[in-house]
Order: sequence, then structure tokens, then C-alpha cells
Amino acid sequence: MELGIGIGWRPEIADAVEELPGVDWVEVVAENICPGHLPAALTRLRSRGTRIIPHGVSLGLGGADRPSEQRLADLAERATALGAPLVTEHIAFVRAGGVLTASPQLEAGHLLPVPRTWDALKVLCENVRIAQDSLPVPLALENIAALISWPDEELTEGQFLAELVDRTGVGLLIDVANLHTNHVNRGEHPVKALDELPVEAIAYVHVAGGIERDGIWHDTHAHPVTQPVLDILSALRDRVTPPGVLLERDDDFPPAEELAAELTAIRTTVGVGTAPVHRGAGSNGPGGARPQERGGADPGARERLALGQAALLSALVAGTPTPEGFDSRRLRVQSRALAAKRADVVAKVAPELPEILGSGYRDAFLAYAKSRPMRAGYRRDALDFAEQLLIAGRPEDETARGLLTRWWEERAAPHPPRRATRLVRAARAALTRR
Repeated sequence: MELGIGIGWRPEIADAVEELPGVDWVEVVAENICPGHLPAALTRLRSRGTRIIPHGVSLGLGGADRPSEQRLADLAERATALGAPLVTEHIAFVRAGGVLTASPQLEAGHLLPVPRTWDALKVLCENVRIAQDSLPVPLALENIAALISWPDEELTEGQFLAELVDRTGVGLLIDVANLHTNHVNRGEHPVKALDELPVEAIAYVHVAGGIERDGIWHDTHAHPVTQPVLDILSALRDRVTPPGVLLERDDDFPPAEELAAELTAIRTTVGVGTAPVHRGAGSNGPGGARPQERGGADPGARERLALGQAALLSALVAGTPTPEGFDSRRLRVQSRALAAKRADVVAKVAPELPEILGSGYRDAFLAYAKSRPMRAGYRRDALDFAEQLLIAGRPEDETARGLLTRWWEERAAPHPPRRATRLVRAARAALTRR
């Protein structure tokens, strides 16, 4: 299926996207749209024949648990409402804990890497098959950017993706910016990954910008696309003609002229290079002892994966010790990045909070996040943050505290928690921190 050149649709650039020349299709974050109330700009794009593809971020198919039936139903509903030719998600886990580990479930609020092991591959493949059976259109999965590496991995990224495709027939969404990120942060060479990939399984490609700070590449989606990322796109084009290429931008949106220039650079890169040879994994495919069993994941594999992911996520968001084999410095950097992202997203979903708290919002939220892992999404996180401030008698300014109280009352309960409730919740919080 040929898609052409596309751009990630965001409300902040909706008007610009409608006017940009040569945009063949758009991608929307699935969780950010309501099927019965599509934004008018998306409806106009559909009426013009522009394809719209929903891109999910919350399934967590790389997690130890089987995918949520409700989340799959929601994604299927969005695909149907948009008339989408396919849906996409990520090879990642986004939550951990729960029944398999007899511990509270924690939310990362971010895409975290799956260990490239045979155990994790079996679990991922079973989860992918469940998703494929639940969706009305084909599924394609995206490789993610990562700062941290799992110890004792058994496969390279290219080998892992090749096995995934071979066992499930799932499509691939290859993010060349993520390949660049993993090259800088984890020393993984993008050309080697491209050589091992089953490139004929690529549904489309992501291109995005980032920035390097202190030797670490931050995949921000808020900076211009760099030449090294375009070079990887060119190397991919030497191997196969990608059915579609999409520009992602999630923040610090530039003028429409700059977006148009980046789309032109992508279009030029895709059109330059030697004729593609459609080279798959071939002799460069997975090495080592390949398991003979290709059925579902055994319970032991899910439990082992669950314990590892819970330990890692707890270290990142709850301050527990670094699991054996992980780089503690990298985990501290990732932990700070997760907290900063929480603060930014909460400020977006609840813009009244930074308005009420002013310049003290960020420091207050980061202090809260140190002892309060996210458990039920960003909107609940915003309510919990406000509640904890009120329990502590903050903010000190009475006018601001009154505004925060009313904000909380309108969204959470008819009145702030009573003294007994506050004491119980404080005791639970103390136990959680132990």
C-alpha cells in the first residue's frame, strides 16, 4: 500500500497541515481523539481523501501482561471511525507490576525498551497475535528510542524485529530517528540494523528531530530533523522504497514554512539513491540457537519478564535500587527525564495547575513525583498532585489555595478529603515509599 509523504497531525498545527503542499496522509495519536467527535480539521482532511492512520501509545504490547481488551477495542473503534488502512503501535512496555508480581501496577508514562531475549520475544509475539485478532485492519509496530540497555540480551535489534515479523507477520514502522538515537546512546550501528531487517515488511517510516546534550541524544520531536537522521533514511532507501514516510513533530512547532522545508528534504532524500534491492534479513538474520517452539509464551516466560520489568520501572519511578546489570547513571538520567515528561504532560492536560501555582509549579510537581509513581494516567496524576498539595496545606498563598481547592472539587469530589481520609492516605503513602 503506497502512502507517500505525510506528517503527524497535532491540534497546534492543524491549520498548517491543511495548507501544506504535497501532504498525502497524516497520522494521529489514537488516544487523543474521540471517534464520535473528530476535530473539524480532521473531518475536512478526510473529505479531501487524505488518509488518516491512528498511532497508539498505550497498549504496551512488549509488557508481560496480555493486552487490555478495552484498549484494543478503543484502538479498533478509532481505526473504523477514521477509515484507516492500518493501525500502528510500539514495541515497548509502558506499565509493570500487578497480578503477575503481586505488587501495585506502575505506569511509566513513556515507552520503555523490551529486553531482546527469547523469553521476551515469545511474550511479545503472543501479545501481537492477540492484538491482530482484535483489530479490523493490519497492525504495524514501531522500534523505539532508548537510553538504557537490558543486561544479557540475546539478539540485536534487527534480529529481534526479523524474528517478530517471521513469527507473526506483523508490519514494521521503522523510525530512522530512533535508530540514530540508539546509535548515539547505546552504540548500535543503524546500518547493521538495516541489514538485518526484513525491509519488505515495512509499512512506513518515521522521521523526527532531536538534540544532543552531554553525549546523550534526546529524541525530542521538538527540534529540526538532522542530517544524520536523513542519512539513515537514505541508507534505508538504498535497500527498499518505503511505502510512506512521515514527519513527526510534537512540540515547539515551527512556522509552516519550516515544516514544508523539512517535508521537502524528506521527499528529496527518498527520491535520491541507488535502486532499492529489497534486501531482507537473509544470511544476516538471527543468529545463535533459535528456539524450536513457536507457540504461545509459557507462564514462566511472562512471570520472568514481569519481575524484570517491574524492578526496572520501580527503580525509574519509585526510587528503588538499580536492578543488577543496569547502568545506574543511565537509570538516573532516564528517571529525571520521565519525571520531567510527567510535569510537562500534566501541565498540558491540566493547564490550570501551572496557572494557579505560577513559577512554583514545576518544582512542586517534581518533588511530588519523587515519591508518587503514576498509577492511572496523566489526568489522575494531575488530581493526585493537587490533592497532595492541599493535604500539605499548600500553596501557602490563600487565594491560590482556594483556586486549587475549587479546581480539585470540580473534578474529583464534592469537597477536599476530610482529616481522617488525609491521615489514611498519608499512611498509605508512607508504606509505599518503604
